[in-house]
Amino acid sequence: MESPEINKKIVWQDLTKLSFKEKMIENNLTLPWLLSSLMLAYYEYYILALPFSAFFFLTALRQVHNGFHNALGKSKKMTWWCLYLNSVLMMVSVHAVKFNHLRHHKFCLREDDYEGKAARMTWYQAILYGPIHMFSIHWLTLQIGNKSYKKNVIAELISIFLFGGLVFYFQLHFLMYHIMIMLLSECLMAFFAVWLVHHDTHEHPNFARTQRTKWKNVISFNMFYHLEHHLFPAVPTIKLPELAKRMDKALPHLEKKNTF
Repeated sequence: MESPEINKKIVWQDLTKLSFKEKMIENNLTLPWLLSSLMLAYYEYYILALPFSAFFFLTALRQVHNGFHNALGKSKKMTWWCLYLNSVLMMVSVHAVKFNHLRHHKFCLREDDYEGKAARMTWYQAILYGPIHMFSIHWLTLQIGNKSYKKNVIAELISIFLFGGLVFYFQLHFLMYHIMIMLLSECLMAFFAVWLVHHDTHEHPNFARTQRTKWKNVISFNMFYHLEHHLFPAVPTIKLPELAKRMDKALPHLEKKNTF
């Protein structure tokens, strides 16, 4: 079944609207994890801080991902600030990630899809490729992105280097810990954000992998409903469980490959 047919069979337009409560959740989901990880790191409980840092990175990824698709329920200006602030906190130009991610949706797993390159690799190659992936998405955006993307990427990179420089100059150890964990997390993105959700799907690129096990979706903050996201990218993450239910009911025989 082709994706246009699925779009006709599923009622999804109402899921693009967020209530006030849902907007508050999507736009503040990162804060408890960030504050907890920084507080524990400040008191040098680095091992205890690790899971909170990991969940901050995951929730920040969810937040900016929704921002890429204008699915945070706020203005373009406020969305820009969300992407900019998360760039500094996550130690990556989020606008560079956005540029490549939107191309990923347009050219999914084809030659022009740079983000999807890791999906063609083995799992260990995708892990080893991670640092190259993060460098290359910045380089590609600066090479072929429009003026707005280039301006945003340069502004974010300058802010990241200023932030990192001040942190290491003043030896702020809890922030040094944060920066190192974020850089490590970024180096694993080719595996977790690309390979895990797209490997062995090249015959039908828009039919990415998905996840139906409830506890796995809880710990991954619904980020692995990737089949649903590719078919309906305008639907915010908080609404993907409901979208998945509608898809299962309307198309019970649709093949769904598990993420993990």
